Amino acid sequence: MANRNAGIDKEIIRDLAEILNQTDLTDIEVEQGDLRIRVSRQITVVHGTAPQAQMAAAPAPLAAPAAAEAAKPADVSKNAVPSPMVGTAYLSPAPGARPFIEVGQKVTDGQTLMIIEAMKTMNQIPAPRSGTVTAILIEDSQPVEFGEPLVVIE
Repeated sequence: MANRNAGIDKEIIRDLAEILNQTDLTDIEVEQGDLRIRVSRQITVVHGTAPQAQMAAAPAPLAAPAAAEAAKPADVSKNAVPSPMVGTAYLSPAPGARPFIEVGQKVTDGQTLMIIEAMKTMNQIPAPRSGTVTAILIEDSQPVEFGEPLVVIE
């Protein structure tokens, strides 16, 4: 085991950690031959403070995908609108402003549902179809992942 660790290039780990910071991803993995390096961060949010990231680098266990599967919500509606990107979701155009949508509200195709900030860019998320908002699955200022359900439109 000591020989294997001696061959790990620490610069690669630093580069992977920098990629995580630049892209706002939560983890990244590289495989070369029988060596697999996974760098991930756990984001913790304490009310009233900014998210803090904790970095860790180690060879990834093969059971890691199973843990990710267990973390997914069990009941996700087929009518949920998925996040098209990783970022921070905002339910209103400005702090203190009225939200774009509310549960029970009718929306039209293309209407702005929320904004997702990704890499310092505010991206309007449009409704993919007309219907009624039956659930808002996220909180204001919440970090979201690609594909994460945001809103249910029936």
